[in-house]
Amino acid sequence: MLRYAITSRASFPGDEPEQRAALLRHAYHWVRDGIDFIQLREKDLSAEALSALASEILEAIAATRTPTRLLINSRAEVAVTTRAHGVHLTAAPKELTPAGVRSLYASAKLPPPVVSVSCHCLIEVERARRNQADAILFAPVFEKPLGDGRHLEGQGPERLGEACRVAAPVPVFALGGVTRENAATCLAAGAAGVAGIRLFHGD
Repeated sequence: MLRYAITSRASFPGDEPEQRAALLRHAYHWVRDGIDFIQLREKDLSAEALSALASEILEAIAATRTPTRLLINSRAEVAVTTRAHGVHLTAAPKELTPAGVRSLYASAKLPPPVVSVSCHCLIEVERARRNQADAILFAPVFEKPLGDGRHLEGQGPERLGEACRVAAPVPVFALGGVTRENAATCLAAGAAGVAGIRLFHGD
């Protein structure tokens, strides 16, 4: 089972420095544990602050020589500058495409990047497959709690299975409400692995 951890420093208590330190501690743990992918998703940070976090995680990966790959959420320029392993994109039609990311990496004379795309319906999955994404995050699979006390309804394992069939041969990661208890259900539906924030921040 492939594992795809997504960062969220807001999940940790304390002020900004304490949250960043906690994020890095978790990232180091994931690296040592051989997590397959880490998506650095701190959307509100400046390019400089995001680059600093990325560089520290990349140093940990290089030092331990694990197979972990660091992907930067949306910020392709930060990914190229820090020589991260790839970029995570949304499925929005006007979003940068996997081909666009690969072109930026080629121009910088970097190895081909890993490009993952988040999808919420089968049309988006089909578009991501056509655009030659390396991985698709399909969400939400299960009911997911929102910050205001409400819950986002999950699409269920059957729809996940449909997404996997539409995406083939691109691997699909189940995202949204995934737990250790229901991860096996995701794999049985055809997912290559699981992704999440809470799923891995609890380690």
